[in-house]
Amino acid sequence: MIFDKQCNMKQGFLFVVMFYLMACAKAQDVVSADSSVTGKVTVIKDSRIDILASKQAASSGTGGTGVSYGPRAAKGYRLMIINTNDRDLAMKVRSLLLQRFPEQKVYMLFKPPYIQIKFGNFVEKGEADRYKTLVRKGGIVSTNVYAVPEIVEVKPSKETDKDKEKEKDKK
Repeated sequence: MIFDKQCNMKQGFLFVVMFYLMACAKAQDVVSADSSVTGKVTVIKDSRIDILASKQAASSGTGGTGVSYGPRAAKGYRLMIINTNDRDLAMKVRSLLLQRFPEQKVYMLFKPPYIQIKFGNFVEKGEADRYKTLVRKGGIVSTNVYAVPEIVEVKPSKETDKDKEKEKDKK
């Protein structure tokens, strides 16, 4: 019987507290339509934001013009040089590729338990095949080399982009 009275008192107290909290809670203040601040927004910002934005524009290569001369993506080919679980062999092949073909990029991917080495960014399959024969003749790997279709990086020249901009301006 004492237990029932204590439970009822606890429940009653909890009910009163919850009712009080709901009565006092406000989701938001309502501003009337005839308020003096209607239609006016004041933005307060740190002046360092403008400095950071200009630094980012300069470092991204756009120079503030919105035209980027950085890498772009296109359908193309990469050479699958090796797929192995021997890390030392993979590092050796990677260093040989970087030494003999500094103009091309080497991609080293880890897909457990194998390490894949892919080579180059070729838009044309003929160019990929030319490098494929160079890699084979160079004796870098003793296994087959495959041209794999992928999305590759294409670095457009500044002249071609300027020509495209001039054509747009003429239209």
